[in-house]
Amino acid sequence: MEMNILRRQPVWLTTLVSFAFLIIGWQLLVTLGGYQKFILPGPLDVGRQMQIVVADGRLLRHSLITISEIIPGLLIGCLVAAPLGYLLAKSPLAERLISPYLIASQAIPIIAIAPLLTIWISSVYWSRVAVAALVVFFPILINMVVGLRSVPSELYELMHVLKADNNQIFRKLEFPAALPVFLAGLKIGATLAVIGALVGEFVQPQSRGLGFLLITARQSFKTDLVFVILVTLAVIALSLYGLVALLEKRVLRWKLQK
Repeated sequence: MEMNILRRQPVWLTTLVSFAFLIIGWQLLVTLGGYQKFILPGPLDVGRQMQIVVADGRLLRHSLITISEIIPGLLIGCLVAAPLGYLLAKSPLAERLISPYLIASQAIPIIAIAPLLTIWISSVYWSRVAVAALVVFFPILINMVVGLRSVPSELYELMHVLKADNNQIFRKLEFPAALPVFLAGLKIGATLAVIGALVGEFVQPQSRGLGFLLITARQSFKTDLVFVILVTLAVIALSLYGLVALLEKRVLRWKLQK
């Protein structure tokens, strides 16, 4: 009964209620646990610190730098993963040759690869973008392959009966069929790009970006500022996820209308 009532409520209302419970539980934990501010700050402490860094412009300045690394990383990772995924899905030979290396690469932590990128790429900015692109690459690649391989063979036979060429098969069959799964991978990639950019900033802490601000806050035991940065990163990730969700809703309108 309670679940049915919750389902009938607007999404914004249930989100607001859950957020309120989170804040109340957080404050109770701090109060009852007797934690010092430098160990676990309360919501009010984090709110006051956010006001400070918003007022002096630090939060916006470092956030814009990190966002400027996240978005190109996401786009580059997507532009490389999509055609490679198509190649792997359509060519058994390419899959046999390339897949083992791609799978093995996922066993290597990105934090181990990031320092090498800073050596190979002289630009600090582009080395951070490259880390974000690498993190995004694999989930989008896998979703592209899965989406293409989910096309029923009967539909291919129908397209051949209609004498469709390869270009028409891709535009009329493969692309629409793979798009839902591809966009699901893009949602994952949008959130992972934030992690990738942050890892790049940890490796290249050049006095700018939320990663640099997080390092300095941690070293100075300003835990309230650490929480402000974590909240900001979460907001960025949720915003990117929401943008992809809006894109999905728009381009898959034909599917939702069924």
